[in-house]
Amino acid sequence: MLGNDTHSSHVSILAGGGTSPDTVQELVPDSPPRAADSGPERPRRPRGFAAMDRALVSEIARKGGKAAHTAGTAHEFTAEEAREAGRKGGKATHAKRRGAEAEPKA
Repeated sequence: MLGNDTHSSHVSILAGGGTSPDTVQELVPDSPPRAADSGPERPRRPRGFAAMDRALVSEIARKGGKAAHTAGTAHEFTAEEAREAGRKGGKATHAKRRGAEAEPKA
């Protein structure tokens, strides 16, 4: 009978019965997943690094960079790789402008 009493008191604690409300959290089941287009649209809140203070993100990135260089796994660009990356970035940034120049004006 002792085991049964212990079990029933454990269940009542989980259910929130017989204890003060500030010491027990009520167990609530998860809500079912919703389809992407159902219900009113809620504004999205930033998650992960986007939700953090920019100074903290910068500090984490700095530490990661130092750790990668210390471990020897960080990539260091050669001058040629840096030139190629700059060329690609310029092409991507000015793609619309170049497209407008290529079209003949009527």
